[in-house]
Amino acid sequence: MDSIVSVEREVNKVIEKFASIQKKIEPYLDNLVFSVENFQRDFIKSSPSHEYVLSGSQETRLNDIIKKVRAILKEIAIAHKEIHGCVSKVGKAIDKNFAFNFSHLLSESFNERSLDNNLLNQVIIEHFLRQGMMDISQELMREGRVNVPPEKTNPFAQLNRVLDGLKKHNVQPALEWVEANKEALRERNSVLEFKLHRLQFIEYLSQGLMKQQELLEYARKYFPSLAARHEKEMQALMGCLVYWKSGIENSPYQHLLDPVNWSEICDIFTRDACALLGLSVDSPLSVTFDAGAIALPALMNLRAIMMQTSVPSIWSTKDELPILIDVGRNCQFHSIFACPILRQQSTDFNPPMRLVCGHVVSKDALNKLASTNKLKCPYCPVEQNPQEARQIQF
Repeated sequence: MDSIVSVEREVNKVIEKFASIQKKIEPYLDNLVFSVENFQRDFIKSSPSHEYVLSGSQETRLNDIIKKVRAILKEIAIAHKEIHGCVSKVGKAIDKNFAFNFSHLLSESFNERSLDNNLLNQVIIEHFLRQGMMDISQELMREGRVNVPPEKTNPFAQLNRVLDGLKKHNVQPALEWVEANKEALRERNSVLEFKLHRLQFIEYLSQGLMKQQELLEYARKYFPSLAARHEKEMQALMGCLVYWKSGIENSPYQHLLDPVNWSEICDIFTRDACALLGLSVDSPLSVTFDAGAIALPALMNLRAIMMQTSVPSIWSTKDELPILIDVGRNCQFHSIFACPILRQQSTDFNPPMRLVCGHVVSKDALNKLASTNKLKCPYCPVEQNPQEARQIQF
């Protein structure tokens, strides 16, 4: 945060300097333009025969104008140098406060040979497919020579078509998708179908009494099959009809017209669609980027402290971080046990071990904590024999 403030301070100096110079130079420029226009007008009036020959007084006036131009150009050149100096300080502040080389933060196990470029390209392409940027995705497939079959790209195109419709308050594409995936959505106990019909009902409601016939026909057609699961919500929808003439926006049911309902339906659709496609709701690339952006400042500060104290060897373990970094719940994914002591995920060679007291640590942590045949739990005062720990399965 301090780094950003330092750079912002220099940027503000540039803006203030530019505003000051502009305020100073503009009156001179306006005066110069006025002088040139007056000279031009007088010169044309004095030469009705279009024989544009300068008289002695006109030549004197023109020389005065030229002197003014040269003086103003000199002032502008000096001001430009002052602004250039301020701008260069911004660049220096950025270089001083922000690192541009992060190679020293890479794990020793990460190198170009271990990086699967094909998988990385697929992740990037999938990210753009999720965003509906089909043209960019197709171009990346061509340049990266990545073959993504149509059965994988088509669902993304359909998903974005439905989302575009919902953003325009058009539920028809979403309802068609629901109809095609009705059984799978029913197994998930999804509320998407009812929410869509509810929004269409409200859309008719917001258009006034002229849509009365369409609204009633729509309710009779779609609501009976949904009544068993959404009885209370339907009662609220029917109750709001009492206030239709006087205006729903001034009634206890005004929340039905809240635009946030359309944002909510986009989230519900995205969640259900991704679940049926076997995908996470958020793009893996964006989650990885967010987690890296959150963790990077802490890692850079740690590296700087380690270099200053001449203890760079502390950060030597390949699969763990020396400090706890809170990346937020949106970036936390633990499909397997993560050791609370060493902050590393368990593997076949480093399985989770249950202590006698009930706490669980990794096998590596157990070996490091054990002293001969005694072990004190790091979370409670129970002393025990490390041989009594048992491997558990998650």
